[in-house]
Amino acid sequence: MNYEKKSELLKALGHPVRLKMVEGLMNDECNVNKIVDVLNIPQSTASQHLGILKNRGIVVARKEGVKTCYRVIDKRVRKIIHALNG
Repeated sequence: MNYEKKSELLKALGHPVRLKMVEGLMNDECNVNKIVDVLNIPQSTASQHLGILKNRGIVVARKEGVKTCYRVIDKRVRKIIHALNG
């Protein structure tokens, strides 16, 4: 087992805002503006958190005109979120 990689994954999920983002993005892709509205956080904060999730390979971004839409692609993260909600 690669403990460093597992630890990095858990660190990325270790912030309440990122957990909320991941949970929200599991069932539906979403753009930054919607995330900002739903979580009531500044756009810059949302972008920082999304950058961390993207760099860890948890979410992927897709351009739609001027909007960037995000969705969860890491199956392990889906299992972790389901376990936390169980």
